[in-house]
Amino acid sequence: MPLRIRGRRLLAALTAVTAALSLSVAAVTPAGAAPAGPPARPAPPASPDPALQAHTLQAADGPLDNPLKGFARFYSPGANQNTGYPHALTWGYFGLSEVMTNAANCGSYNWSILDNMLAETAAQGNQAAIRFYMVYPGGTGSHPANAIPSCFNGQVNYRTDTYWNVTEPDYDSPYLVNALKNFIAAFGARYDGDPRLGFVHLGLIGLWGEWHTWPYDTDTSDGLPNYMPTDANGAQIVNAYDNAFSTTKLEIRYPDAAGGAANSRDVGYHDDSFCYREGSPLAGVTLPQSLGGASYSQLQRNLGTGTENKWINDSMGGEVRPEIQTAAFDNWPGGSGAVDNMKACIELEHTTWKINEQSASYSSGNANVAAAVRLMGYNLTVNKAYFQNTASGTTNLGVQISNTGVAPFYYPWKVTVGLKNSAGTVVQSWDTNWDLRTIQPLKIRAFPDWNVGADPTYRDFGYPQYFQTPVNLANVAQGNYQWVLRVKNPLEATSANAKKLRFANATQNADGWVGLGAVTVGTGGSVPTSYEAEAGSLAGGAVVSSCSACSGGSKVGYIGNNLGTLSISGVNGGTGGAKPITIYYASAVARTATVNGQSVTFPATADWNTVGSVTVTRTLQSGGANTISFSNSAGWAPDIDRVVVG
Repeated sequence: MPLRIRGRRLLAALTAVTAALSLSVAAVTPAGAAPAGPPARPAPPASPDPALQAHTLQAADGPLDNPLKGFARFYSPGANQNTGYPHALTWGYFGLSEVMTNAANCGSYNWSILDNMLAETAAQGNQAAIRFYMVYPGGTGSHPANAIPSCFNGQVNYRTDTYWNVTEPDYDSPYLVNALKNFIAAFGARYDGDPRLGFVHLGLIGLWGEWHTWPYDTDTSDGLPNYMPTDANGAQIVNAYDNAFSTTKLEIRYPDAAGGAANSRDVGYHDDSFCYREGSPLAGVTLPQSLGGASYSQLQRNLGTGTENKWINDSMGGEVRPEIQTAAFDNWPGGSGAVDNMKACIELEHTTWKINEQSASYSSGNANVAAAVRLMGYNLTVNKAYFQNTASGTTNLGVQISNTGVAPFYYPWKVTVGLKNSAGTVVQSWDTNWDLRTIQPLKIRAFPDWNVGADPTYRDFGYPQYFQTPVNLANVAQGNYQWVLRVKNPLEATSANAKKLRFANATQNADGWVGLGAVTVGTGGSVPTSYEAEAGSLAGGAVVSSCSACSGGSKVGYIGNNLGTLSISGVNGGTGGAKPITIYYASAVARTATVNGQSVTFPATADWNTVGSVTVTRTLQSGGANTISFSNSAGWAPDIDRVVVG
């Protein structure tokens, strides 16, 4: 089959280049730059709402085929993409000449070959990772070795590479640079944000699109000319990609490619020789020198350019080196022979995904492989859910989510909460504005180069992230339900087989919904029970001001000091009697207020834009003729966001 032919050709090519590559790439390794060092921890999240009851959820092993992480297998038209070890990514190479097919016009593009791959991949429930190339020694078996568009003929000089028996274009040709920039702009305009596409490798430059032309490279001491573009021209390609793709994640082979042009851009890295050891004595080509790596290793290059923390915002992809794929996880968590310390490679590179064609032979029950895949990228667990066991009207639902993987989830996929009835049917759902990208790994492994402890040293980084949303139950019938949560894979809009993002929880269901706990919905509340302070009556100097953390984006301040007052009228007391009233407020210092005639103490929140809550009980009349008032004759009261009754 073409796929197997391609794998053997690539393996042979890599084996042939290994010894010389060790010498050549060292010449382009940056020298004298300092590592970035330990990254600053993100700001801590908001604290769970004390007015809500906490419900602890049971953790479980995360799924092995979660979207946009783990292993990728090669695309082969018409083949079943879901054989072998569980995975959700499909990798594809494409020759540039297969899209730029018009010999007379370099600005004409035929995208059918990519469209077909994306459609087929999506139909099987997977997302694609792709690269375009112009030179591929031997070809792939189904794509050409020479993929230089014919519209370059007569416009771009060609050079002969006798080592690989290929032709390479002049990457410094103004005509070529302009044509590539136009192609990239059209590529991004058509596919940026396409839910079928997970990752794009910048490609185009050098052998296999890997941004090297060995042995025709910057090391000219061997008497061979340098076929690589200048850093300035390479940077034009990098910048064109970053300008064209604002949503889809980009990756480039090396942090020092094009003079480090990608390092200040929204571009991650793609380690094509992941966790391999070569030479005599053996040295790693992923791990840094401080852990036995070569001077030209991927992570040594990151340390040399101060980009070892770029994973916080940009994805880290690549390929498990083909020579070791069959045995890469046999000695997990360490390594043996040509396999380096696999756990250290994943943890320090913050690997999200890797091409691993030979994972087709792995047993789905291989515990070593499972441990590695769950460590890669994100691994999310809902630790606790926060809600009232009995609710009606407008209520609040909160969750606390932790990430035990090595990287965040990189896309703003929609998080939805819902209610399931006893039959397992979701009777109503509500979209939230929760951003999964903010859930950073709880721990990160320190580089020995940071000098913060013996290896391995793990440092606290992310937090269990807290999210909360108001939910209006007015249209939900009384009864017993289960709160549920899911993350919508945008691919679901075009493919019923789209793999669902699932949590590492015992209550995670195959339909994508994770159970959060049981709730009883009461009398429904045709009148809302949440009241915004800014909708009340203000007097004596009380004013409305903006507050990004507040439920309506505003709050009421300058209450008290014997002048300012706030009155919220039209409060529904239901059948009357003692009712819990939860007051949401912001106050950088502890303050008091008189609420319906009784003094209430409000502890300090972190600042004037952090919301806390205090619950009090007051007697209300039946119906909606109640008023909740705030004042302070002796000093200032806190700023009030809203009140929730019942």
